Order: sequence, then C-alpha cells, then structure tokens
Amino acid sequence: MKILKLSILLLSYNLGITAQIPILPDFYADPSARVFGDSVWIYPSHDIAGSTGWDMTDWHCFSSPDLKKWTDHGIIFGLDKIGWASRYAWAPDCIERNGKYYFYYPADFQIGVAVGDTPYGPFTDPLGKALIGRGEGDNTVMDPCVFIDDDGQAYMYFGQNKLSVVKLKEDMISSDGEISGIPLENFHEGIWMHKRNGLYYLSYPSDKGDKVANLLEYSIGKTPYGPFEYKGIIMDNRSRNVHHSILKFHGDWYLFYHVQGPSPYERRVCMEKIHYKHDGSIKPVQMSQP
Repeated sequence: MKILKLSILLLSYNLGITAQIPILPDFYADPSARVFGDSVWIYPSHDIAGSTGWDMTDWHCFSSPDLKKWTDHGIIFGLDKIGWASRYAWAPDCIERNGKYYFYYPADFQIGVAVGDTPYGPFTDPLGKALIGRGEGDNTVMDPCVFIDDDGQAYMYFGQNKLSVVKLKEDMISSDGEISGIPLENFHEGIWMHKRNGLYYLSYPSDKGDKVANLLEYSIGKTPYGPFEYKGIIMDNRSRNVHHSILKFHGDWYLFYHVQGPSPYERRVCMEKIHYKHDGSIKPVQMSQP
C-alpha cells in the first residue's frame, strides 16, 4: 500500500472550473466517504486516463486518519470478479455491519453487492447475480447509496431522474419488500442520504445546472421515505456533475465531491467543510482556493 501525500493542484479556469484542491490522485470521482474505526474511507469510481466515455472497470479505496495523508489500498474489486456484467463500473458505496463490509456497486445498469472482512477487502460476490436487476423499480438502476437508520433498518437508494428506495434485510445482501419511489424536486442522480438531529437529508446533483448536473441540491424529510421538502443549492462545482458524499468526522461535517480534470471523463476528488444553520439547513459551500 502506498502512502499518498496531499497533492495541491491548480485547475485552469479555461477548463470551466474554479481553482480546486484535490485530495486524491487524478482520475477518481463519485466519492462515497465513510467513517470506519478512526479513519475516513473513500470509495470512488476509477476513471481511465485518455478515455472518451464512461467505460470504467474497477474500484480502488483510500483511507486517512487525518484527512491529509491518504493511503491507496489498490484495486479492491472489479468487473473481472463477476460473471453477470462487464461494463460501466460507476459510482459505488460501502457500509459496515456486524464486522463485515458490504460494497455496493453499479454495473451495466444493475447493482451488485460484494462482502469482505476489512474495509479494503478482499471482496467476493456472494450472490453470483445482481442484487437489483436492470429496470427494477421502473428506474435506471445505478448510483447506490446505503443508509442504516438508528433502529437498525437498512435502506438502499438509487436511480436516475427518479429516486427509488428499497429496504435491505439484516444480511445486507437481500432486499426486503418492494421498491418504492420517492418524489424529489430536481433530482438527477448520485443520491446521498445522511441524518442529523433527527432529520433525513437527501442531497444530489440536480437536473438544472448549466454544465450537466453541476448543482448540488438537497431536500429534508422526517422519515427515510419523506416526504422531502426541497431546500435549495449546497454548491456549484462548475464542471460536469457533482457526485458527492457527506459525513461527520471528529465533530465536523465534510462534503466530498469531484470536479472535472483534463476532460469530462477524467475527474478529481475534493473536500470541503460544511456548516448548518440553526434551522437545520445547510449553508452554501464555496470551493476552496489553493
């Protein structure tokens, strides 16, 4: 495993991006960040240098105890490990339960799950098939986000231009009941759920940006199913899409997201602190300057 020092890179304004401070090497995007033990773990998608499409094939993960130095744990899972899909290794997620780690990943418009004993695997496919198949829930099956509520019930959110949710059983590898739809204003894809002070926050790239979903917007509800009240824009990353995640670490809340690199298919992961107002709303976030 290679220890990576925090790199500080200035992105040119002629790329259409505000100057930024990436925290991971180039060509990672769609960061799903989780706290496991005393470290933050990031599970991103893995862009291919020089690519002209979304043809990714594997996933790495990175960890840090201080949000400054990041360890690259290498390839933790790839499409070569499964027999039911061979393309589109897009935005994943990972969560821990009962000492096991469950890695959820989209592949060929389906969602699979792999299980490991550590946050970096090795991960294996326990089902030999997709957990959520193509077209289930009458939706585009992609971008899983798994949330475990305080009562222990787990939920998976997913979809594009329409948000779906399904309960997961205690084993975390099987669905529990029917897939439900959740009305959500301006939702495009890349859903993320976090909970704070009893409120449920859904944040997502909206379909209203001028650079293909560059606006990160959010809605708040009082249950995992809502109803969710639209609250507004968290940030504008000024580049193609703003897949992201939000977590609390050592008392502070953080937003992890990506910006465009040399092309829309070569992206970089960044991080900002976020702050809440007294009413629970999120203060708009400005991207850091180097």
